Amino acid sequence: MNFKHMLKVMSCLISLGTVTGVHSESNQPFLLILGVAQDAGYPQAGCFKPHCMPGWHAPQKRQHATSLALVSPASNQTYLFEATPDLPEQLYTLHNRVSSTQYSLAGVFVTHAHIGHYAGLMYLGHEAMGASDVPVYAMPRMTTFLRDNGPWSQLVSFQNISLRKLQNNTPVGLQQISVIPFLVPHRDEFSETVGYSIRGPNASAVFIPDINKWHIWQQDLAEVVRQHDYALLDATFFSGDELPGRDMSKVPHPLVTETMQLLSNQPDDIRQRVWFIHMNHTNPLLDKASEEYQSVTNAGFNVAFAGLELIL
Repeated sequence: MNFKHMLKVMSCLISLGTVTGVHSESNQPFLLILGVAQDAGYPQAGCFKPHCMPGWHAPQKRQHATSLALVSPASNQTYLFEATPDLPEQLYTLHNRVSSTQYSLAGVFVTHAHIGHYAGLMYLGHEAMGASDVPVYAMPRMTTFLRDNGPWSQLVSFQNISLRKLQNNTPVGLQQISVIPFLVPHRDEFSETVGYSIRGPNASAVFIPDINKWHIWQQDLAEVVRQHDYALLDATFFSGDELPGRDMSKVPHPLVTETMQLLSNQPDDIRQRVWFIHMNHTNPLLDKASEEYQSVTNAGFNVAFAGLELIL
């Protein structure tokens, strides 16, 4: 892609749990997309409607919940952004890309307390991995929620995880990389909700998998995208008619069509930085053959997919 800052994107294909394709052999850190679906994945539990049936019949069509892995070759460490219910498969995918015998899991950054974003922490417990003091980075309310409520509190008391409290707009320094959490409006029943700005030596990414409508945020979305080389943005719903019989105001998200309209007057190099992610099982963007998918790419935007690598 021809960006002002030259977007460096490499993709790979995932088939039956094995990652294949072209990979970076450089010492540069990168993000690896481990999942792109909404919290419950695709197909969703209990959904046997026509749009879900391809996922039940063909394992290769299934999509894991949204998660990123940050790989740091300089330190031989990896970090997860979100601990999803699909964590076992996602760790296997990461292992096939960078072996866990050479790279250690050095931390998990969590955005908020909705199931697709933290429930995978259970696999770090003594019934599963029996991990030791894995740092879990979270905001104050999220930290309190994990510390004071079972079964998550057992992860703390058994020292499977070590809670690291974040502060709004305060960077966390990792080797070669800076991670900056920032508050976004969302349904904050049990915790705050944050996005993350992830800044490497050569490029940066902003990760906002969940947010209410953009105008509530009081930030200029175009400027946020302009300040990053990659913008992984909430694409839960493509349009407002995906949940018949439900009040969409109860599950507010920026529709993909709204985000596209908001950025429609931006130059090509700004629109090309956008990667739509966190798609509900009803979202036609999960189907590359759909008209909606083509409309997004024809307008100069991108749809994230598992296996996508973004060089930082």
